[in-house]
Amino acid sequence: MSLSGCEIIELPKINDPRGNLTFVENQTHIPFDIKRVYYTYDVPGGAERGGHAHKELKQLIIAMSGSFDITLDDGFEKQKFHLNRSYFGLYVCSMIWREIDNFSSGSVCMVLASEFFDEADYYREYQDFLNAVRGKNS
Repeated sequence: MSLSGCEIIELPKINDPRGNLTFVENQTHIPFDIKRVYYTYDVPGGAERGGHAHKELKQLIIAMSGSFDITLDDGFEKQKFHLNRSYFGLYVCSMIWREIDNFSSGSVCMVLASEFFDEADYYREYQDFLNAVRGKNS
């Protein structure tokens, strides 16, 4: 895959004086069925998350609270995104290396995933990822 498959998706936002509401529906707002949801929080200042790629899994990453930066890398080019609104999500397709940093205080990063957890789906070493996307044997 390439970075051209990754994009910011604006989710529906229903404004209400009692508080706004945003929702996500399978195959309507995101191009996959949600099989897993997880979130990171209480990330210490200066810490990084991510640092891996997935062979098949697709994700929508949302800043539920606060903000953070996500750098996506397809093995040939990189692009940085700043997430800071709970009604915008970053769609990350498979075979994209991601690194998440610059977490603001109190930030919460929620991820909607297309697959259940499977360690075999991960590239955890950057060189292994590069070899895979560039067609080299490791």
